[in-house]
Amino acid sequence: MHTNYGRDLDLNLLRVFSVVAEAGSATEAARRLYLTQPAVSAALRRLQQAVGAPLFVRKGRGLALTSRGERLRLAVAGHLQALVDAALAPPRFDPATSERTLRLGLSDAAELWLLPPLLRVLATEAPGLRVIAVPVQFRTVGAALASGLDAAVTVADELPSTILRATLFPAGRFVCLYDPRHAKLGRLTEATYFAHEHVIVSYNGDLRGVVEDALGKSRRVRCSVSSFANLGAIVEGSALLATVPALVAQQIRRVRPQLRTRPLPFPTVGAATELLWPATTEDDEPARYVRGRIVEIARTVARQTRVS
Repeated sequence: MHTNYGRDLDLNLLRVFSVVAEAGSATEAARRLYLTQPAVSAALRRLQQAVGAPLFVRKGRGLALTSRGERLRLAVAGHLQALVDAALAPPRFDPATSERTLRLGLSDAAELWLLPPLLRVLATEAPGLRVIAVPVQFRTVGAALASGLDAAVTVADELPSTILRATLFPAGRFVCLYDPRHAKLGRLTEATYFAHEHVIVSYNGDLRGVVEDALGKSRRVRCSVSSFANLGAIVEGSALLATVPALVAQQIRRVRPQLRTRPLPFPTVGAATELLWPATTEDDEPARYVRGRIVEIARTVARQTRVS
């Protein structure tokens, strides 16, 4: 431990010392500090004990600095005001000049709808601000936030109270995504749905997806992948069906407009997509700025999804 901490030096004593040195009197310093004169004298005694040398001598009815006191005054002069300014000054954040790097945890679905428009906004408003996107999902987001993420966008289960959260999209519906040139669905009944082969997204790396978990029924799974990222490319040109959130389907169809969606012939509702962030970053201005932009983008996407 540093020797100053070992001596239990109260840094507030330096503030008292600085005012006494300026005023030349413990009585006048007490008035300026809104303290009693005995409290100021006691503070000076404590500081002199910590320093190990006299800092003032009597001079008439006032006090004069010793040579040790003068050296301390010169050393302290520029630092106390800087500390006060750092503590009391409002945060100054200008997106246009910020060079902050933020770590965002994104589910694979969130990468599709959020990352492209977010980067476009940052390119215009905050060209020096950088983003590191790391993959998260509902099983891993809690640990990821605890390990240093500034924010995350995903579905989530129970999280500690130290994680703040805001809903971006309520629990949404799933749809069937397919290529009509190869998958001839006609009227999509439950029998037709289960008769086709499927590509599924499984975070467990197995053959179970949202339908298996919700209905307890097994599909004819031809392929299981770990994310939505390449689902459109897999479905396009094949007879495979993919069951995806309507929001994800919309993003895929923007790139692959030849694909189509159909409502599922049975009820299946997913979980809400949330913006999550550690309480410790609540007043972090760059993080707050990016969270605000994420909320704005989510609102725009939600409006577009309702219209589509």
